[in-house]
Amino acid sequence: MKEIFDVQKIKYEGAQSKNPLAFKFYDPERVILGKKMKEHLPFAMAWWHNLGAAGTDMFGRDTACKSFGAEKGTMAHAKAKVDAGFEFMTKLGVEYFCFHDVDLVPEADDINETNARLDEISDYILSKMNETGIKCLWGTANMFSNPRFMNGAGSTNSAEVFCFAAAQIKKALDLTVKFGGKGYVFWGGREGYETLLNTDVKFELDNIARLMRMAVDYGRSIGFTGDFYIEPKPKEPMKHQYDFDAATAIGFLRQYGLDKDFKMNIEANHATLAGHTFEHELRISAINGMLGSIDANQGDMLLGWDTDEFPFDVYSTTLCMYEVLKAGGLSGGFNFDAKNRRPSNTAEDMFHAFILGMDSFALGLIKAAKIIEDGRIDEFVKEKYASFDSELGKKITSGKTDLCELSDIACKLGCAQMPSSGKQEYLEGVLNTIMFG
Repeated sequence: MKEIFDVQKIKYEGAQSKNPLAFKFYDPERVILGKKMKEHLPFAMAWWHNLGAAGTDMFGRDTACKSFGAEKGTMAHAKAKVDAGFEFMTKLGVEYFCFHDVDLVPEADDINETNARLDEISDYILSKMNETGIKCLWGTANMFSNPRFMNGAGSTNSAEVFCFAAAQIKKALDLTVKFGGKGYVFWGGREGYETLLNTDVKFELDNIARLMRMAVDYGRSIGFTGDFYIEPKPKEPMKHQYDFDAATAIGFLRQYGLDKDFKMNIEANHATLAGHTFEHELRISAINGMLGSIDANQGDMLLGWDTDEFPFDVYSTTLCMYEVLKAGGLSGGFNFDAKNRRPSNTAEDMFHAFILGMDSFALGLIKAAKIIEDGRIDEFVKEKYASFDSELGKKITSGKTDLCELSDIACKLGCAQMPSSGKQEYLEGVLNTIMFG
């Protein structure tokens, strides 16, 4: 078969290389903290952005050609995207992909026809997976683009639309199991509201939970053993999204008894839209035992929407990987839910973008491992709370005291000593030394 991309296989050449089509930091076989870099960083290609996003925005049409030699909106184009995607991943050494159902085929007016198309294309994808060894990280259903989901999917006010949401989830789960996917994601695309004047919030939350419970029950019945994920996002497209951030999503899962099956799929850009840092959302997920997978991108802090840029901020990737390493790794992987900027419209730019993202996370991994090996930050945090290792502190943390006893201790002391310094500036200096020293 004739190659689609006039690009050779991307290789690691080191930080001194000037070759724009070579990795500078991502060396898949390099061992860091006992594991190969590719094992720490199971990268995935987002089918929708890489094979579908062509630079369209609300002010202008496509700037890039993603036809791959076939007419858009046809099954021939769907197969051409498969060919392009697997060639692209093979040349980059990306071992996973993620998909929405309607990324794979053009959606028909009748869901039965869409499902028939999905059966056809999934057979073709499976043959490519067997040929290349590339795997599926996770699948999901697009329940936000079709007009029927204007009021949400699980949160819809229409029982018939709820049925269509269930049908799409069922089929997407079938495909995920067919591909051997490690996870299944719920991104609440339009699961939210614009105004309370026309919204029954409790009813909508109850129904979203019902739909998720049905998905778990069906998935387990067909042999899906992976994790289900919620991908938090605070806003956009709805003004108020129900899965605002990790803490909100975790509270929702626990309220409805879904926490044993679900973990978080954390996206960097969504974290900053919620007013948090990327590493904050990772830490909250990890301490609750729910850090599952990551959408690897970044946003533009000057813009108030989801820009889905390829990550280049190495401070961010370093602090991300520090959290991941401290948590013992991911059950999922790193999906590049990212798209080229509108003026970066060539096929070569697609490779430049992935090289940038993979190198940024590789460098973040290298630096995060150095933070752990250096030990000063971890030691400082341990020392900061050392008073709770005292006899009094242990009584507090073990629950062997009460307010009356603690009040008596405070009254005997009369006045409290100041806590130890937080030394933020010192620690930021340590980070800089590790990053650039």
